[in-house]
Amino acid sequence: MVPSRCPGPCAILALAFFLGCGVVLCSGQNDTEPIVLEGKCLVVCDSNPSSDGAVTSSLGISVRSAGAKVAFSAVRGTNHEPSEMSNTSMTIYFDQVLVNIGNHFDLKASVFQAPRRGIYSFSFHVVKVYNRQTIQVNLMQNDYPVISAFAGDQDVTREAASNGVLLMVEREDRVYLKLERGTLMGGWKYSTFSGFLVFPL
Repeated sequence: MVPSRCPGPCAILALAFFLGCGVVLCSGQNDTEPIVLEGKCLVVCDSNPSSDGAVTSSLGISVRSAGAKVAFSAVRGTNHEPSEMSNTSMTIYFDQVLVNIGNHFDLKASVFQAPRRGIYSFSFHVVKVYNRQTIQVNLMQNDYPVISAFAGDQDVTREAASNGVLLMVEREDRVYLKLERGTLMGGWKYSTFSGFLVFPL
């Protein structure tokens, strides 16, 4: 059933989308909280629709895809880096995914591939294994370094390096971590890599 708060034209179109897509999101002119019904499509009844990448009609109805939710978080639980697997590319590999909404993080390659253009948030945390060494990790976008983290205290064994960034990412861009120098701690899930879509463009 379409909520009664939708105006006439909106209610008719919302019902059509409800039957085809399975979800309706409606709000009146003075309402601040929408009503969401389960499904894969959203029909938003709004007298003042915003420009957020959704398809919007002159009646103030915009359609958004629920597939816009993108998030991942991976950890490294065993072995050190670099490993036999990473000696060529120096990509930091992860062996466990905690979150992978949308399945856009490839665990085997340890690379995130963006499903759509937008602003994304990325962060990582790594720990070096030995004292008297320096580690440097780069966050890479399409094989170009964007940000780096550095740890080089010669007297500290378990020193950490972390960084985070908001990044404009195009559809099918690849984002991953690269070990430029040093050796990372593998066990006990010290190394992490996470990201999510802040909003689409």
